[in-house]
Amino acid sequence: MKKAELVFVTMPAIGHLVSCVELAKLLIECDERLSITVLIMKLPFDPKVSSYTNSLLETPNLHIRYLELMKEEPSSQLSSFLSIFFRFIDNHKSCVREVLAEISNSVSSHLGGIVIDMFCTSLIDVANEFGVPSYIFYPGGAATLGVLFQLQSLRDDLNEDVSHYENEDVSHYENSDVELALPTYINPVPAKLLSSALFEKDGGVDMVLDQAQRYRKTKGIIINTFLELESHAIHALSNDKTIPPVYAVGPVLNLKGSNSQNQETEMIMKWLDLQPECSVVFLCFGSAGSFDGDQVKEIAYALERSGYRFLWSLRRPSPKENFEFPSEYENLDEVMPEGFLQRTAAVGKVIGWAPQAAALSHPAVGGFVSHCGWNSILESVWCGVPVATWPLYAEQQQNAFLMVKDLAMAVEIKIDFKRDFVLGVSSEILSADVIERGIKHLMDPENEIREKVKEMKEKSRLAPNEGGSSFSSLRRFLEDVLDNIP
Repeated sequence: MKKAELVFVTMPAIGHLVSCVELAKLLIECDERLSITVLIMKLPFDPKVSSYTNSLLETPNLHIRYLELMKEEPSSQLSSFLSIFFRFIDNHKSCVREVLAEISNSVSSHLGGIVIDMFCTSLIDVANEFGVPSYIFYPGGAATLGVLFQLQSLRDDLNEDVSHYENEDVSHYENSDVELALPTYINPVPAKLLSSALFEKDGGVDMVLDQAQRYRKTKGIIINTFLELESHAIHALSNDKTIPPVYAVGPVLNLKGSNSQNQETEMIMKWLDLQPECSVVFLCFGSAGSFDGDQVKEIAYALERSGYRFLWSLRRPSPKENFEFPSEYENLDEVMPEGFLQRTAAVGKVIGWAPQAAALSHPAVGGFVSHCGWNSILESVWCGVPVATWPLYAEQQQNAFLMVKDLAMAVEIKIDFKRDFVLGVSSEILSADVIERGIKHLMDPENEIREKVKEMKEKSRLAPNEGGSSFSSLRRFLEDVLDNIP
């Protein structure tokens, strides 16, 4: 009997890649009739992807194979980051075509479908050439997926352009307090929380919404969330008959971390072992999160004045003239207030890269100051650690709004803070007073959100287990795939 083979194509970013690989592992565990090929694209300026990819290749799986697609240098001749990125994806079509042809000609497996990252929809064309169904893997939450569908519908069905207003250069929505009624949110969402990509010059909004338009033409959408966390949003998506079936299969997490960071992890975990339970506030802003010197000093002042123990993952911003991911500081004294490291040595630790999942799992950590990337939110829920929101880019402002306003499961430091993903320019500098107030609220043992997060932790652990909501959703997806096999 032939195996059903799925091909996964993931975006070349560590958060998307890790979620994709963990989803593949879940599917393989569910059904022995399945095999999966994961196709990996690599951007030259993201060493985290290279390190993670190497760890995958060094630990082979009988039912999952990982293929690095040929290296394509992203063109710098195009006008915007989004243009460069989507052209980079398009340039891999021939490689994907070759892999699908190889599987289609195999005597041992049958090509059951292609699972495509949310940003790789141009590869649907390749799947159509082979007559196989396409599925979208959306590694974010259901609420933010609904925003894309709503804005795409406004553009295509009602001819409303969200990026410009009455032919002016400034959008009616950008930086606006206008409140939008969005089906996947309980409360009206301020328009200024929309992703900056929707206001990028040279057609950024159309590039993003064109992706959502193509989602509608797929056979299904897999979402890294779970029913108990986002019941309102999932029901809104499921009730919209213009949207393909949605499969909420989360939380899909890599809780083991990377094997390449063992020495750093051991040092950090030993320090946490020495701290009292729930006494440490953990600050971490993702693989692309960083701040300029003035903001770093305000954070330092806030931490020192708050009096709480802290573990702070601090990264050096990339040079303004080059797009690179943040790197490590060689000398922390150059960016810190004078004497800060010496004065706080007994209660705090400033690190570079952070083993986030391991830190959140440690009983000493009692609060998490986060950029509100979706993986970080899911990890905080899984570990039962309440969040203080400090979003930076992409859909993080919408995630922060969901957690603070709709779910009442997070403390607000700021919801509408923005830092340009490419240029590294921040919308403002948050004062030490604002940050300190948020940290104290977060770490307050009487804060009612602690109980809510604890309850959701238990639900997150049940959802992927047999009989749970995500387990059932994953089974439904598998049944749909296996029904394609003759």
